[in-house]
Amino acid sequence: MQRPAKWIFSESEKLAAMTVVIGFEGSANKIGIGIIRDGEVLSNPRRTYITPPGQGFMPSDTARHHRAVILTVLKEALEQAGLKPADIDCVAYTKGPGMGAPLVTVALVARTVAQLWGKPLLGVNHCIGHIEMGRLITQADNPTVLYVSGGNTQVISYSERRYRIFGETIDIAVGNCLDRFARVIKISNDPSPGYNIEQMAKKGSQYVELPYTVKGMDVSFSGILSYIEEASHKMLSSGQCAAEDLCFSLQETVFSMLVEITERAMAHCGSKEVLIVGGVGCNLRLQEMMGVMCKERGAKLFATDERFCIDNGAMIAQAGWEMFRSGQVMELEDSWITQRYRTDEVEVTWRN
Repeated sequence: MQRPAKWIFSESEKLAAMTVVIGFEGSANKIGIGIIRDGEVLSNPRRTYITPPGQGFMPSDTARHHRAVILTVLKEALEQAGLKPADIDCVAYTKGPGMGAPLVTVALVARTVAQLWGKPLLGVNHCIGHIEMGRLITQADNPTVLYVSGGNTQVISYSERRYRIFGETIDIAVGNCLDRFARVIKISNDPSPGYNIEQMAKKGSQYVELPYTVKGMDVSFSGILSYIEEASHKMLSSGQCAAEDLCFSLQETVFSMLVEITERAMAHCGSKEVLIVGGVGCNLRLQEMMGVMCKERGAKLFATDERFCIDNGAMIAQAGWEMFRSGQVMELEDSWITQRYRTDEVEVTWRN
């Protein structure tokens, strides 16, 4: 028997019924704009502000870079998705955490676009963006999350409408530790200092003992950084070891600390899944070490590559999509940014 005509939808009608969200990310040295349509990544262009070896990136210079390229990236995102502004249902942007000047730059453009296009606006927590993108790409169900980046290091698990922080760094983030060591030994920042440390570490063979600082569920990296900075000058000049050995030793030490606190959180939650997100999460050695721990526990590891681990616009679009579909809206006067925006401050209205 033929179904009633009201049940028959054309392809264009099906597409019209889907929710399309555009996301703006620019909390650090990456500027990205991504478009998501009901779990499908339609576009995700990105630009990176790269400084000379031995230098970090200043907020004002990073914001200037973002201002120079953001409209070009926006045009690319729409063209790659094959969409017009009228096809967008909601505009999402990174509210925080992050560097103030870059955050403000991107928020201003997102706010302007939302008003010009007549679309609702949503501010997204940067960490929540990483988590929701990871869940989308890997299809992890309810994982213990290790969030590791240049600005954040947290072990997270979902419970009662919040992403609860079980452990975190008490000083600097693991990515910041790696980046600052890269400056000491003048490693290139192209494409990123962490990536270049990873490649050098593959050639290292001599392990140099470094401080191992785990305090309950929390970790500390500033002491390790201070120690290896001082040791590198003596060891490299005297020929005791090579720069590759120091990169190898630093990775092995800090990644072991991260695996330890992740395993402890899994034991506490009875979890059988681990999801690694954030820029450091695409490090293959970290994934390998975490994979060994998961195998020993009969658990499963989920991770993504640099397309979705490193800061990008699609992750903000995906979190915005979840928020928008659950009924969240934001008034224009509430669309500010905050440099300190904790993961567990967000009410997760889209999960049971």
